[in-house]
Amino acid sequence: MSNILLFNKPFGVICQFSRDGRHQTLADYISLPGYYPAGRLDTDSEGLLVLTNDGKLQHRITDPKHKLPKTYLAQVEGIPDIVALERLRSGVNLTGYTSQPAEVRMIDAPVWLWPRNPPIRQRKHIPTSWVELIIHEGKNRQVRHMTAAVGLPTLRLIRYGIGEWTLEGLETGESLSISL
Repeated sequence: MSNILLFNKPFGVICQFSRDGRHQTLADYISLPGYYPAGRLDTDSEGLLVLTNDGKLQHRITDPKHKLPKTYLAQVEGIPDIVALERLRSGVNLTGYTSQPAEVRMIDAPVWLWPRNPPIRQRKHIPTSWVELIIHEGKNRQVRHMTAAVGLPTLRLIRYGIGEWTLEGLETGESLSISL
């Protein structure tokens, strides 16, 4: 039987089980043997990480040809204008490739959001705002590169969903096991 584990990865946790001596790892939160991440999430990003005990399912979740949508909430420096939003919606020219178009919209700061430790940097005269981006790729630091390319550096990045799975009901550092 295939099982998945939905894990709300805190900021600063490395997406591996082996310890590096500097950061917390998945082993600090997950003690179930035989589970492996289906994809990665940068150390400085937070949110949904899907783990599974089924290699075929792991491949299906991560394989770009299955195009599972990934939903991110990004707190960015500045306030997006229509030009920046349209560039994200059309695909952004990044170093070495052009991103696929993203679904993007401005949102209010999530009311359910946990405090980040350490907090993001605050600039007295530069406002921040939140955007929701849905992408079907998953290249290294892609959302951060996309927002920076349109003049909106990402200050905080939370992956809210992968396909049908979301963070709903999961506090930071918590996990939920689902049998498929």
